[in-house]
Amino acid sequence: MAIIVQKFGGTSVGSLERIEAVAEQIIQTKSRGHQVVAVLSAMSGETNRLLDLAHQLDANPSPRELDMLLASGEQVSISLLAMALIKRGYSAVSLLANQIGLRTNNRFNKARIKYIDNTRMLTELQQGHVVIVAGFQGCDDEGNVTTLGRGGSDTSAVAIAASLQAKECQIFTDVDGVYTTDPRIEAQAKKLDQVSFEEMLEMASSGAKVLHSRSVEFAGAHKMPLRVLSSFKSGSGTKINFNEANLTNNPVTAIASQKDEAMLTLFGISNDSLLKKELFLALAEADIEVDMIQQASINHKSNDLIFTLHRNDYLKADEIVNGLIRSNLLDKSCGDDKLVKMSLIGSGIRSNTKVSRQLFECLHENNIELFLISSSEIKISFLVKPQVHDLLVKALHQKFKLDQ
Repeated sequence: MAIIVQKFGGTSVGSLERIEAVAEQIIQTKSRGHQVVAVLSAMSGETNRLLDLAHQLDANPSPRELDMLLASGEQVSISLLAMALIKRGYSAVSLLANQIGLRTNNRFNKARIKYIDNTRMLTELQQGHVVIVAGFQGCDDEGNVTTLGRGGSDTSAVAIAASLQAKECQIFTDVDGVYTTDPRIEAQAKKLDQVSFEEMLEMASSGAKVLHSRSVEFAGAHKMPLRVLSSFKSGSGTKINFNEANLTNNPVTAIASQKDEAMLTLFGISNDSLLKKELFLALAEADIEVDMIQQASINHKSNDLIFTLHRNDYLKADEIVNGLIRSNLLDKSCGDDKLVKMSLIGSGIRSNTKVSRQLFECLHENNIELFLISSSEIKISFLVKPQVHDLLVKALHQKFKLDQ
Protein backbone atom coordinates (compact mmCIF):
# COMPACT_ATOMS: atom_id res chain seq x y z
CA MET A 1 0.00 0.00 0.00
CA ALA A 2 1.71 3.18 -1.23
CA ILE A 3 1.69 6.51 0.57
CA ILE A 4 0.47 9.50 -1.44
CA VAL A 5 0.99 13.02 -0.09
CA GLN A 6 -1.55 15.53 -1.39
CA LYS A 7 -1.15 19.25 -0.83
CA PHE A 8 -4.14 21.58 -1.17
CA GLY A 9 -3.66 25.35 -1.41
CA GLY A 10 -5.79 28.18 -0.10
CA THR A 11 -8.18 28.35 -3.05
CA SER A 12 -8.67 24.56 -2.86
CA VAL A 13 -9.93 24.89 0.74
CA GLY A 14 -11.33 28.41 0.44
CA SER A 15 -14.88 27.55 1.55
CA LEU A 16 -16.81 24.74 3.22
CA GLU A 17 -17.95 23.59 -0.23
CA ARG A 18 -14.33 23.40 -1.39
CA ILE A 19 -13.31 21.49 1.75
CA GLU A 20 -16.12 19.01 1.07
CA ALA A 21 -14.75 18.59 -2.48
CA VAL A 22 -11.23 17.98 -1.14
CA ALA A 23 -12.63 15.31 1.18
CA GLU A 24 -14.12 13.55 -1.86
CA GLN A 25 -10.82 13.79 -3.70
CA ILE A 26 -9.00 12.13 -0.79
CA ILE A 27 -11.64 9.39 -0.64
CA GLN A 28 -11.06 8.69 -4.35
CA THR A 29 -7.33 8.31 -3.70
CA LYS A 30 -7.96 5.96 -0.75
CA SER A 31 -10.36 3.89 -2.89
CA ARG A 32 -7.42 3.16 -5.19
CA GLY A 33 -5.65 1.47 -2.29
CA HIS A 34 -3.37 4.29 -1.17
CA GLN A 35 -2.63 5.71 2.25
CA VAL A 36 -3.10 9.47 2.21
CA VAL A 37 -1.38 12.33 3.97
CA ALA A 38 -3.00 15.69 3.16
CA VAL A 39 -1.08 18.93 3.71
CA LEU A 40 -3.23 22.06 3.79
CA SER A 41 -2.78 25.79 3.50
CA ALA A 42 -5.02 28.23 5.34
CA MET A 43 -8.34 29.05 3.70
CA SER A 44 -7.99 31.56 0.86
CA GLY A 45 -7.53 35.10 2.21
CA GLU A 46 -7.06 34.02 5.82
CA THR A 47 -3.31 34.64 6.04
CA ASN A 48 -3.74 38.11 4.55
CA ARG A 49 -6.53 38.84 7.04
CA LEU A 50 -4.30 37.85 9.95
CA LEU A 51 -1.41 39.91 8.56
CA ASP A 52 -3.70 42.92 8.28
CA LEU A 53 -4.79 42.53 11.90
CA ALA A 54 -1.17 42.39 13.04
CA HIS A 55 -0.18 45.48 11.05
CA GLN A 56 -3.19 47.42 12.31
CA LEU A 57 -1.85 46.84 15.79
CA ASP A 58 1.84 47.30 15.07
CA ALA A 59 3.49 48.37 11.80
CA ASN A 60 6.51 46.24 12.73
CA PRO A 61 5.14 43.30 14.73
CA SER A 62 7.34 40.88 16.66
CA PRO A 63 8.46 38.13 14.22
CA ARG A 64 7.90 35.44 16.84
CA GLU A 65 4.37 36.59 17.66
CA LEU A 66 3.58 37.05 13.97
CA ASP A 67 4.43 33.40 13.36
CA MET A 68 2.23 32.38 16.29
CA LEU A 69 -0.63 34.34 14.73
CA LEU A 70 -0.18 33.22 11.12
CA ALA A 71 0.14 29.54 12.02
CA SER A 72 -3.44 29.58 13.32
CA GLY A 73 -4.86 29.74 9.80
CA GLU A 74 -3.88 26.18 8.91
CA GLN A 75 -5.30 24.83 12.17
CA VAL A 76 -8.76 25.88 11.00
CA SER A 77 -8.55 24.24 7.57
CA ILE A 78 -7.10 20.91 8.77
CA SER A 79 -9.68 20.45 11.50
CA LEU A 80 -12.56 21.25 9.12
CA LEU A 81 -11.26 18.73 6.56
CA ALA A 82 -10.95 16.07 9.27
CA MET A 83 -14.58 16.72 10.25
CA ALA A 84 -15.67 16.43 6.60
CA LEU A 85 -13.96 13.02 6.26
CA ILE A 86 -15.25 11.71 9.60
CA LYS A 87 -18.78 12.75 8.61
CA ARG A 88 -18.38 10.53 5.54
CA GLY A 89 -17.35 7.55 7.64
CA TYR A 90 -13.58 7.81 7.12
CA SER A 91 -11.14 7.90 10.01
CA ALA A 92 -9.05 11.07 9.96
CA VAL A 93 -6.77 12.98 12.33
CA SER A 94 -5.54 16.56 12.00
CA LEU A 95 -2.04 17.36 13.25
CA LEU A 96 -0.02 20.53 13.71
CA ALA A 97 3.63 20.67 12.69
CA ASN A 98 4.94 20.18 16.22
CA GLN A 99 2.76 17.04 16.54
CA ILE A 100 4.47 15.43 13.54
CA GLY A 101 7.94 16.46 14.68
CA LEU A 102 8.62 18.97 11.89
CA ARG A 103 11.64 20.83 13.22
CA THR A 104 12.99 24.05 11.78
CA ASN A 105 15.64 26.61 12.65
CA ASN A 106 14.50 29.69 14.58
CA ARG A 107 14.46 32.13 11.68
CA PHE A 108 10.94 33.44 12.26
CA ASN A 109 8.81 34.18 9.16
CA LYS A 110 11.34 32.40 6.88
CA ALA A 111 12.22 29.22 8.75
CA ARG A 112 14.03 26.32 7.11
CA ILE A 113 13.17 22.67 7.75
CA LYS A 114 15.90 20.74 9.58
CA TYR A 115 14.27 17.31 9.90
CA ILE A 116 10.95 15.52 10.37
CA ASP A 117 10.29 12.71 12.84
CA ASN A 118 7.81 10.58 10.86
CA THR A 119 6.92 8.23 13.76
CA ARG A 120 3.55 9.80 14.58
CA MET A 121 2.43 9.98 10.95
CA LEU A 122 3.39 6.35 10.25
CA THR A 123 1.55 5.20 13.38
CA GLU A 124 -1.62 7.05 12.35
CA LEU A 125 -1.41 5.67 8.80
CA GLN A 126 -0.98 2.11 10.09
CA GLN A 127 -4.14 2.58 12.13
CA GLY A 128 -6.03 3.41 8.94
CA HIS A 129 -6.34 7.17 9.42
CA VAL A 130 -6.11 9.86 6.81
CA VAL A 131 -3.42 12.14 8.23
CA ILE A 132 -4.11 15.84 7.72
CA VAL A 133 -1.17 18.13 8.43
CA ALA A 134 -0.92 21.89 8.75
CA GLY A 135 1.40 23.20 6.05
CA PHE A 136 3.48 26.40 6.19
CA GLN A 137 4.44 25.93 9.82
CA GLY A 138 7.09 24.25 11.96
CA CYS A 139 8.57 24.22 15.42
CA ASP A 140 12.10 25.11 16.50
CA ASP A 141 14.21 23.27 19.07
CA GLU A 142 12.91 25.52 21.86
CA GLY A 143 9.29 24.75 21.03
CA ASN A 144 8.53 28.09 19.31
CA VAL A 145 6.07 28.10 16.43
CA THR A 146 7.73 29.08 13.14
CA THR A 147 6.47 29.65 9.61
CA LEU A 148 8.25 28.79 6.37
CA GLY A 149 7.53 31.95 4.35
CA ARG A 150 6.16 32.20 0.84
CA GLY A 151 5.32 28.81 -0.66
CA GLY A 152 5.74 27.19 2.74
CA SER A 153 2.92 24.68 2.34
CA ASP A 154 4.45 23.33 -0.88
CA THR A 155 7.75 22.90 0.95
CA SER A 156 6.02 21.22 3.89
CA ALA A 157 4.33 18.74 1.56
CA VAL A 158 7.52 17.78 -0.28
CA ALA A 159 9.49 17.42 2.97
CA ILE A 160 6.77 15.25 4.50
CA ALA A 161 6.59 13.11 1.35
CA ALA A 162 10.36 12.63 1.43
CA SER A 163 10.34 11.67 5.11
CA LEU A 164 7.63 9.06 4.46
CA GLN A 165 9.24 7.81 1.22
CA ALA A 166 5.92 8.46 -0.49
CA LYS A 167 5.17 7.18 -3.96
CA GLU A 168 4.32 10.70 -5.16
CA CYS A 169 3.72 14.20 -3.87
CA GLN A 170 0.70 15.76 -5.57
CA ILE A 171 0.27 19.54 -5.49
CA PHE A 172 -3.38 20.50 -6.04
CA THR A 173 -3.96 24.09 -7.13
CA ASP A 174 -6.49 26.16 -9.06
CA VAL A 175 -4.80 25.30 -12.39
CA ASP A 176 -4.64 21.87 -14.04
CA GLY A 177 -0.90 21.76 -14.57
CA VAL A 178 2.17 23.66 -15.73
CA TYR A 179 1.70 25.73 -18.90
CA THR A 180 4.09 27.11 -21.50
CA THR A 181 3.17 30.56 -20.15
CA ASP A 182 0.39 32.23 -18.20
CA PRO A 183 -2.84 31.21 -20.04
CA ARG A 184 -4.56 34.33 -18.73
CA ILE A 185 -2.22 36.36 -20.95
CA GLU A 186 -1.71 34.00 -23.89
CA ALA A 187 -4.84 32.05 -24.83
CA GLN A 188 -2.73 29.63 -26.90
CA ALA A 189 -0.63 28.57 -23.90
CA LYS A 190 -0.26 24.79 -23.82
CA LYS A 191 -0.38 22.51 -20.79
CA LEU A 192 2.77 20.43 -20.46
CA ASP A 193 2.31 16.71 -19.73
CA GLN A 194 5.75 16.62 -18.15
CA VAL A 195 8.62 18.99 -17.45
CA SER A 196 12.17 18.27 -16.32
CA PHE A 197 13.30 19.02 -12.78
CA GLU A 198 15.85 21.55 -14.08
CA GLU A 199 13.21 23.37 -16.09
CA MET A 200 10.69 23.38 -13.24
CA LEU A 201 13.25 24.77 -10.82
CA GLU A 202 14.12 27.58 -13.23
CA MET A 203 10.43 28.28 -13.88
CA ALA A 204 9.61 28.41 -10.17
CA SER A 205 12.53 30.72 -9.40
CA SER A 206 11.67 32.93 -12.38
CA GLY A 207 8.10 33.75 -11.37
CA ALA A 208 5.91 30.79 -12.36
CA LYS A 209 3.39 30.62 -9.52
CA VAL A 210 2.48 26.93 -9.76
CA LEU A 211 5.25 25.68 -7.46
CA HIS A 212 7.54 27.50 -5.07
CA SER A 213 11.25 27.17 -5.85
CA ARG A 214 12.16 25.88 -2.37
CA SER A 215 9.73 22.98 -2.72
CA VAL A 216 11.24 22.05 -6.10
CA GLU A 217 14.76 22.25 -4.64
CA PHE A 218 13.70 19.94 -1.81
CA ALA A 219 12.11 17.51 -4.25
CA GLY A 220 15.26 17.48 -6.36
CA ALA A 221 17.51 16.82 -3.37
CA HIS A 222 15.38 13.84 -2.31
CA LYS A 223 14.31 12.70 -5.81
CA MET A 224 10.67 12.97 -4.78
CA PRO A 225 8.27 12.56 -7.73
CA LEU A 226 6.01 15.60 -8.08
CA ARG A 227 2.76 16.15 -9.94
CA VAL A 228 0.77 19.38 -10.32
CA LEU A 229 -3.00 18.85 -10.53
CA SER A 230 -6.23 20.84 -10.33
CA SER A 231 -8.51 20.47 -7.34
CA PHE A 232 -11.36 21.84 -9.47
CA LYS A 233 -11.38 19.31 -12.32
CA SER A 234 -10.01 15.85 -13.03
CA GLY A 235 -6.95 15.23 -15.16
CA SER A 236 -3.41 13.86 -15.12
CA GLY A 237 -1.81 17.26 -14.54
CA THR A 238 1.90 17.81 -15.14
CA LYS A 239 4.56 15.38 -13.93
CA ILE A 240 7.94 16.72 -12.83
CA ASN A 241 10.45 14.39 -14.47
CA PHE A 242 13.60 13.63 -12.45
CA ASN A 243 15.19 11.39 -15.03
CA GLU A 244 16.46 12.75 -18.34
CA ALA A 245 15.63 16.17 -19.69
CA ASN A 246 12.57 16.32 -21.90
CA LEU A 247 13.25 15.36 -25.49
CA THR A 248 11.74 18.03 -27.71
CA ASN A 249 12.48 19.73 -31.00
CA ASN A 250 11.77 23.08 -29.38
CA PRO A 251 14.70 24.50 -27.37
CA VAL A 252 12.32 26.66 -25.30
CA THR A 253 9.80 24.95 -23.01
CA ALA A 254 8.19 27.90 -21.24
CA ILE A 255 8.13 31.64 -20.61
CA ALA A 256 8.02 32.82 -16.99
CA SER A 257 7.74 36.32 -15.53
CA GLN A 258 8.62 38.00 -12.24
CA LYS A 259 6.56 41.19 -12.13
CA ASP A 260 8.00 42.75 -8.97
CA GLU A 261 11.64 43.26 -9.96
CA ALA A 262 13.85 46.24 -9.09
CA MET A 263 17.32 47.22 -10.32
CA LEU A 264 20.13 49.26 -8.76
CA THR A 265 23.18 50.54 -10.66
CA LEU A 266 26.33 51.68 -8.83
CA PHE A 267 28.75 54.09 -10.58
CA GLY A 268 32.31 55.18 -9.91
CA ILE A 269 33.48 52.35 -7.69
CA SER A 270 36.74 53.31 -5.97
CA ASN A 271 37.63 49.99 -4.31
CA ASP A 272 35.98 47.09 -6.10
CA SER A 273 36.71 44.25 -3.68
CA LEU A 274 35.93 46.29 -0.56
CA LEU A 275 32.69 47.62 -2.01
CA LYS A 276 31.49 44.13 -2.92
CA LYS A 277 32.39 42.83 0.52
CA GLU A 278 30.57 45.66 2.31
CA LEU A 279 27.60 45.69 -0.10
CA PHE A 280 26.77 42.01 -0.12
CA LEU A 281 27.46 41.63 3.60
CA ALA A 282 24.99 44.44 4.34
CA LEU A 283 22.41 43.01 1.93
CA ALA A 284 22.71 39.56 3.55
CA GLU A 285 22.36 41.00 7.05
CA ALA A 286 19.23 42.84 5.89
CA ASP A 287 17.89 39.53 4.51
CA ILE A 288 17.76 40.92 0.97
CA GLU A 289 18.06 38.35 -1.81
CA VAL A 290 19.97 39.47 -4.90
CA ASP A 291 18.90 38.04 -8.25
CA MET A 292 20.84 39.09 -11.36
CA ILE A 293 24.32 40.64 -11.05
CA GLN A 294 26.25 42.29 -13.87
CA GLN A 295 29.52 44.19 -13.80
CA ALA A 296 30.99 46.40 -16.52
CA SER A 297 34.75 46.70 -16.89
CA ILE A 298 36.85 49.09 -18.98
CA ASN A 299 40.61 48.56 -19.25
CA HIS A 300 40.36 45.95 -16.47
CA LYS A 301 38.88 48.54 -14.11
CA SER A 302 35.34 48.04 -12.85
CA ASN A 303 33.37 51.25 -13.15
CA ASP A 304 29.82 50.15 -12.43
CA LEU A 305 27.87 47.29 -10.90
CA ILE A 306 24.25 46.37 -11.58
CA PHE A 307 22.10 44.02 -9.50
CA THR A 308 18.41 43.19 -9.26
CA LEU A 309 16.24 42.36 -6.27
CA HIS A 310 12.61 42.12 -5.19
CA ARG A 311 10.69 45.39 -5.37
CA ASN A 312 9.76 45.16 -1.67
CA ASP A 313 13.46 45.30 -0.75
CA TYR A 314 14.32 48.24 -3.00
CA LEU A 315 14.12 51.07 -0.44
CA LYS A 316 16.14 49.13 2.14
CA ALA A 317 18.79 48.28 -0.45
CA ASP A 318 18.90 51.90 -1.63
CA GLU A 319 19.62 53.00 1.94
CA ILE A 320 22.54 50.56 2.08
CA VAL A 321 23.93 51.86 -1.22
CA ASN A 322 23.62 55.49 -0.05
CA GLY A 323 25.65 54.54 3.02
CA LEU A 324 28.40 53.23 0.73
CA ILE A 325 28.32 56.51 -1.20
CA ARG A 326 28.81 58.41 2.06
CA SER A 327 31.77 56.08 2.77
CA ASN A 328 33.29 57.12 -0.59
CA LEU A 329 33.25 53.57 -1.95
CA LEU A 330 31.35 54.76 -5.03
CA ASP A 331 30.31 58.04 -6.60
CA LYS A 332 26.60 57.66 -7.23
CA SER A 333 23.76 55.25 -7.94
CA CYS A 334 20.46 55.09 -9.74
CA GLY A 335 17.64 52.62 -9.75
CA ASP A 336 14.24 51.53 -11.01
CA ASP A 337 11.72 49.62 -8.93
CA LYS A 338 9.16 49.16 -11.70
CA LEU A 339 10.54 46.42 -13.93
CA VAL A 340 9.56 42.92 -15.03
CA LYS A 341 11.97 40.03 -15.36
CA MET A 342 11.05 37.66 -18.17
CA SER A 343 12.74 34.31 -18.73
CA LEU A 344 12.95 31.86 -21.60
CA ILE A 345 13.41 28.38 -20.11
CA GLY A 346 14.19 25.10 -21.81
CA SER A 347 16.64 22.22 -21.59
CA GLY A 348 17.34 22.68 -25.31
CA ILE A 349 18.73 26.20 -24.87
CA ARG A 350 22.14 24.85 -23.86
CA SER A 351 22.68 23.29 -27.32
CA ASN A 352 20.81 25.72 -29.57
CA THR A 353 22.56 28.84 -30.83
CA LYS A 354 19.45 30.34 -32.41
CA VAL A 355 17.55 31.20 -29.22
CA SER A 356 19.38 34.48 -28.51
CA ARG A 357 19.05 35.55 -32.14
CA GLN A 358 15.32 34.87 -32.14
CA LEU A 359 14.89 36.72 -28.83
CA PHE A 360 16.57 39.88 -30.15
CA GLU A 361 14.64 39.60 -33.41
CA CYS A 362 11.42 39.58 -31.40
CA LEU A 363 12.49 42.58 -29.32
CA HIS A 364 13.40 44.52 -32.49
CA GLU A 365 10.21 43.58 -34.33
CA ASN A 366 8.12 44.89 -31.44
CA ASN A 367 10.33 47.93 -30.68
CA ILE A 368 10.91 46.81 -27.09
CA GLU A 369 13.81 48.10 -24.99
CA LEU A 370 15.78 45.61 -22.90
CA PHE A 371 17.48 46.82 -19.69
CA LEU A 372 19.55 43.87 -18.49
CA ILE A 373 20.12 40.31 -19.65
CA SER A 374 21.73 37.22 -18.15
CA SER A 375 21.84 33.57 -19.13
CA SER A 376 22.54 30.11 -17.77
CA GLU A 377 22.58 26.69 -19.42
CA ILE A 378 18.82 26.42 -19.74
CA LYS A 379 17.57 29.98 -19.11
CA ILE A 380 17.82 33.47 -20.60
CA SER A 381 16.47 36.24 -18.35
CA PHE A 382 15.98 39.90 -19.20
CA LEU A 383 14.37 43.04 -17.79
CA VAL A 384 11.69 45.09 -19.55
CA LYS A 385 9.12 47.71 -18.62
CA PRO A 386 5.77 46.41 -17.27
CA GLN A 387 3.71 48.02 -20.03
CA VAL A 388 5.28 45.82 -22.73
CA HIS A 389 5.04 42.55 -20.78
CA ASP A 390 1.81 41.09 -22.18
CA LEU A 391 2.71 42.04 -25.75
CA LEU A 392 6.12 40.41 -25.42
CA VAL A 393 4.73 37.22 -23.85
CA LYS A 394 2.43 36.73 -26.84
CA ALA A 395 5.15 37.62 -29.35
CA LEU A 396 7.70 35.25 -27.83
CA HIS A 397 5.14 32.46 -27.49
CA GLN A 398 4.46 32.78 -31.22
CA LYS A 399 8.13 33.23 -32.16
CA PHE A 400 9.16 29.97 -30.43
CA LYS A 401 6.00 28.13 -31.51
CA LEU A 402 5.15 27.04 -27.97
CA ASP A 403 1.54 26.28 -28.91
CA GLN A 404 2.63 23.32 -31.06
